[in-house]
Amino acid sequence: MKFAHIADCHIGGWREETLTQLNMKAFSQAITKCVEEHVDFVVISGDLFNTALPPIDAVKHVVKELKKLKVDSIPCYTIAGSHDFSPSGKTMLAVLEEAGLCKDVVKGEVINGKLHLRFTTDKKTGVKITGMIGKRGMLEKGYYEDLMREPLEQEEGFKIFMFHTAVSELKPASMQHMDASPLSLLPKGFDYYAGGHVHIVKDVSLEGYKHVVYPGPLFPNSFTELEKLSGGGFFIYDNGEVKRISLNVIPIQSITISCDEKTVDEVENEVRKATILEGALVTLRLQGKLREGKPSDLHHQEILEAVYDKGAAIVLKSTSKVESQQFEEIKVEQSSVEEIEKKLFSEHAGQHKGMNMQPEEEIQFSQELLNTLSEEPHEGEKKYEFEERIVEHVKKVIEASSSAAIQHQDSQPPLSSSLLGRLRN
Repeated sequence: MKFAHIADCHIGGWREETLTQLNMKAFSQAITKCVEEHVDFVVISGDLFNTALPPIDAVKHVVKELKKLKVDSIPCYTIAGSHDFSPSGKTMLAVLEEAGLCKDVVKGEVINGKLHLRFTTDKKTGVKITGMIGKRGMLEKGYYEDLMREPLEQEEGFKIFMFHTAVSELKPASMQHMDASPLSLLPKGFDYYAGGHVHIVKDVSLEGYKHVVYPGPLFPNSFTELEKLSGGGFFIYDNGEVKRISLNVIPIQSITISCDEKTVDEVENEVRKATILEGALVTLRLQGKLREGKPSDLHHQEILEAVYDKGAAIVLKSTSKVESQQFEEIKVEQSSVEEIEKKLFSEHAGQHKGMNMQPEEEIQFSQELLNTLSEEPHEGEKKYEFEERIVEHVKKVIEASSSAAIQHQDSQPPLSSSLLGRLRN
């Protein structure tokens, strides 16, 4: 039995057209490899697209590639990730499933407040597959907490659990701010755990959990990932052996030049001396404190031209960490939307006296409130029904914060009281 495990394709995620094309090329290479390897089926563990409603060109490309699998009778099983998930259910994944190009394995029902997942059985191999969606801000955690594990764990046969969640035990130190949950969140006893969401390459087995795998993205999804990963890939499981398939759609070369104690001219001369790989995608990072001059004095266009003249196909430049002796440039970290939101909440926690919460409680409350207000209308839902549903959800979030607020209140009423009053009005 042989299957491919793909995740975090993020088709349509790059704004630059050249990088968009490279991302699509990586997806094409992966599908071609799956066909050449004669895999029995393919699993895609979330974020096939970078958004629930991707650009038409991105959809057209994915449809063309998935049709190759269908022609070769290779089923494709999917789950929604934090990027291509939509509360309304209006996602392109549903369209692809309706067209018979893939199958969503997150199937089940809620019985007496508990979530009962059903298995999808691959007809050719008999492998049983199920999984859980991924949502922004780790909001899928509540589904896991309500999950009936016993039926899943007691099911016999070869089983795959697909998930799009960060696992604490496997999260690298560089991603310490990413929301995560312990491995025990997942049901035990499966033969393969097909992960996504965390853009790392990892295959580990722990007690009760065999082959917990993160394949990493098919193509790096940011400047930093281009530096760290130098390319993308996926995994193939072949009768017990797990092997990584690297995708090298273009040579990637990362160059970092220190600006410490240098003048602008000296930095630019170092760039001109750098050895460049012919036809490479080059990431050029300048960082450090200049001895003379300001970051704005750098001749950015000339720097780019110098690298292109040496044979680079694509050049991406970052000068966000360049400083001068006179002042420090404002720094913008390359982080995900979720990380930026959490950092902003952390920076401002405790500044509003009316909150009557501990900072960590205020951060959690703010994240839950933001996620609730970001929900979209369900299909066929009338405007007034949508508004009433959102108001009810907000009330629940506020009421859930009351116990924490009451514990820390002094002379002022809990925040929940005032907000609930506004909602009622």
